[in-house]
Amino acid sequence: MTDDKDVLRDVWFGRIPTCFTLYQDEITEREAEPYYLLLPRISYLTLVTDKVKKHFQKVMRQEEVSEIWFEYEGTPLKWHYPIGLLFDLHASNTALPWSITVHFKNFPEKDLLHCHSKDVIEAHFMACIKEADALKHKSQVINEMQKKDHKQLWMGLQNDKFEQFWAINRKLMEYPPEDSGFRYIPFRIYQATTERPFIQKLFRPVDSGGQLHTLGDLLKDMCPSAITPEDGEKKTQVMIHGIEPMLETPLQWLSEHMSYPDNFLHISIIPRPTD
Repeated sequence: MTDDKDVLRDVWFGRIPTCFTLYQDEITEREAEPYYLLLPRISYLTLVTDKVKKHFQKVMRQEEVSEIWFEYEGTPLKWHYPIGLLFDLHASNTALPWSITVHFKNFPEKDLLHCHSKDVIEAHFMACIKEADALKHKSQVINEMQKKDHKQLWMGLQNDKFEQFWAINRKLMEYPPEDSGFRYIPFRIYQATTERPFIQKLFRPVDSGGQLHTLGDLLKDMCPSAITPEDGEKKTQVMIHGIEPMLETPLQWLSEHMSYPDNFLHISIIPRPTD
């Protein structure tokens, strides 16, 4: 891979200042103070909220405590989506800190998966990495790794250790010198205005003539409504890791440098603010 290590570092250390507040109908022994945390964009809510849980459980009646879940302005937040994706999709044009509501009861079965332990998060994370490698390398890279390498990827993410994670992950970002990139780009496109979970199809990084495909090419193909006509007004924003990459950016470069640790390029299409 082309080594733009500063980009990898900036992506890894992206943080979102967040204010957690207990839902007003939860029954407490005394008033629950809000809890502030800098959330790592690349991680998962249920992986980094132990302190939040402890903070609010202190004021709860124990019989009132069941599974913790989070919501933003009425939308339950899916823990299996990376934090940065959740923010870009639901809150990217709001003032910081991000205001998240904490619940301990009435778990929304229809909207959220249960997450009873970190093993559940690890299993989900590894399944995504394996799916991404199936697209990129026909699973050859991940299958050649040892169990301890898989564990190192997970521990690097869980403990927020950039070097530990990238020592292994860089192998997943390489491709044979005779190729112009991966077999297919692992991507998911999310639209804030639809109920559809995401768009994911096969898409090569290079066209039949050997030209590198760009982010714009991908969107034209998969989600044309995100592309502004030349004489039209810009109605949407295309966000990856809180920024709007230029549509001319090669998809292969984005996949190598702007993928989340699960090796997917998570792309949010959101309405452009009107004010």
